[in-house]
Amino acid sequence: MPPGVAHAQKKTLVVALNQDPDVLDPTLSRTYVGRIVYAHMCEKLYDIDEGLRIFPQLAADLPAFSDGGKTVTIKLRPGVRFNDGTPMDAEAVRFSLDRHRTLKGSNRKSELTSITDVEVVDPLTVRVRLKTPFSPIVAALADRSGMPVSPAQVKKLGDKFGTAPVCVGPWTFVERVPQDRIVLEKSKHYFDPGQARFERIVFRIITDDNVRLANLRSGDIDLMHLVAPTDAASLRKEGRFEVASVTGLAYQGITINIHNKTGKRAPRGDLGTPLANDARVREAFELALDRDALNQVVWDGQYTPGCTPLSPVSPFYDKGRTCPARDVARAKQLLADAGLAGGYAFELVIVNNPQQRRVGEVVQGMAREVGFNVSLRPSEFASALKDNDDGKHQAFLIGWSGRVDPDANIHQFHTCGGSLNQSNVCDEAIDALLNRAREVSDHAQRAALYREAVAKMAARRNVLYLYHPNYIVAFPKALKGYKATPDGLVRIKGTSWQ
Repeated sequence: MPPGVAHAQKKTLVVALNQDPDVLDPTLSRTYVGRIVYAHMCEKLYDIDEGLRIFPQLAADLPAFSDGGKTVTIKLRPGVRFNDGTPMDAEAVRFSLDRHRTLKGSNRKSELTSITDVEVVDPLTVRVRLKTPFSPIVAALADRSGMPVSPAQVKKLGDKFGTAPVCVGPWTFVERVPQDRIVLEKSKHYFDPGQARFERIVFRIITDDNVRLANLRSGDIDLMHLVAPTDAASLRKEGRFEVASVTGLAYQGITINIHNKTGKRAPRGDLGTPLANDARVREAFELALDRDALNQVVWDGQYTPGCTPLSPVSPFYDKGRTCPARDVARAKQLLADAGLAGGYAFELVIVNNPQQRRVGEVVQGMAREVGFNVSLRPSEFASALKDNDDGKHQAFLIGWSGRVDPDANIHQFHTCGGSLNQSNVCDEAIDALLNRAREVSDHAQRAALYREAVAKMAARRNVLYLYHPNYIVAFPKALKGYKATPDGLVRIKGTSWQ
């Protein structure tokens, strides 16, 4: 059979993910790879395009603001059904937003904390009332907070919703085999069925980069995300694959546990360790690190070194900020001042894959020269996240896939009681700046507030930001119509195999 004919009949597209997502419940989940799965089965009120512009997805239009920005009116697209056939109407959106705001353990709570009430105006109109104006509201609704879930399925499964999630999407959930695969099939209820040109999408979990690459070359997978820069160069030379690369909104850093003794939502505790209790030790650790050298050694210089949560592609990126340079003498002096002239040992948890091990090893080597004895503990991704939440780590090499509004890269990690504040830190001055940045809509004002907050966060060092990755995706040239976006999400909708 001619190759073109075989391609035309392709019914299943296989996408390789480097990690197994956590629970597939938009209210509770927090993984980047989970967001890739959701892009195909849990659409949002709004989405972003490759130019970081927000556009309506399940909403009919961008929202209307009144009452000085404290009332947000959202019109919904008519005729939309969840993948169980039930209507996605204003009542379902109200139900979903209230669930995101109030469900125990919700990781959306701090994204929606300014909402006081969600009202159904008519079957296709929702009115959201805010305590104060909230600039990031549309961006929040262009992510998991904006994913409506089927009220019928929630009522049926309760807290087990994540085992068989039902949302609106071109594909619908079929099965999940942990650490192996997640299978979706084309939805019978999606309002624009022509956008789903594959009968099935299979997400295969392949944590080893070399194995993912071998599977791409052999044709066992059709799309590989997070291709390493060295592998991208060789794939381009081979000529059989498209390699899409875009600087992401993401960051990678080291989260240092400062006050999380028994869980991020428990009262702040005293860990009793120099790393947690002495800012000089954290500063010495940062001064041991050479971000530029790390980028060259691990990523062939293809990523962007950085020391803040905002990537160069963000309109809020601070071009004037310079990162601390490596200073071995100063770092040794700080350790001596802290009473640790003989050195200090601590454990750094890393996700168990080759790229993260390499980053960990480079950090370990740099820190050793200053007097830190850093032991690396590789861990499976989802269990590492849980342990981090529970206060079981001293330090964790972990990133964030980045959002279009800076609030979602900062607020929930750095405010007192924030949903993703794994360090359990609390500084009311930082909270005041970040809360104010939520209320003002003027770009220059918001940028100035973030500059001031980031300076205070940098001095606290609960997160040591290291670099901003490029999102590199590779696939055979037969896959047409793929667009790379700086949020790093793989979107198969609208693509075809020719």
